[in-house]
Amino acid sequence: MIKLTKFNPDMHKHGEFVLNAEIIETIEETPDTVITLTNGKKLIVDENMDEVVRRVMKYRRAMKQF
Repeated sequence: MIKLTKFNPDMHKHGEFVLNAEIIETIEETPDTVITLTNGKKLIVDENMDEVVRRVMKYRRAMKQF
């Protein structure tokens, strides 16, 4: 699981949430960072693409230890 910050541009509110990194299909910058999940749902987050990838890699390295 990785912690990210969801952004709602209509309300200018930020909210932290935890995402199961195993269900990420793609990550792209358009220029916002858009994460597409395996079920087709899309999430827009404040973190840039490199930061999301870094957190996913850290999560997967931690899972290898178990």
